Amino acid sequence: MRLIAFILTLALMACAQFPELDGVVSDAGKDVKYPKLRPINTLLAQTAPTGRSAKETISTIDARIEALQNRAAALQGAVVNQDTQNRMQNGVN
Repeated sequence: MRLIAFILTLALMACAQFPELDGVVSDAGKDVKYPKLRPINTLLAQTAPTGRSAKETISTIDARIEALQNRAAALQGAVVNQDTQNRMQNGVN
C-alpha cells in the first residue's frame, strides 16, 4: 500500500510544469559585477556597535536569574498555613 502511494506521489510530481526562467533576469542584472570579498575583521571594524555591551547583558541576565531564584524560593513554602490546614481537617472529620 505504501509503495502504491509513493509511486502515485512520484507520478504526480512528474506532471508539474517548470516555470520559464529565461526572461526573469534583466540585461542590466546580467551585467552587474560581483561584490569584492573583504576580510570579516575589516568589515566589523567599520560597523558601529549597537545595543548593549556583553558586560551589560551578562549583568542583566545575572540579575534576572537571581530574581527568578528568589521567586522560586518564595514559592517553595506551604500553600496553606498550618492553622488553616488544622481547621480544614477538623471541619472534614
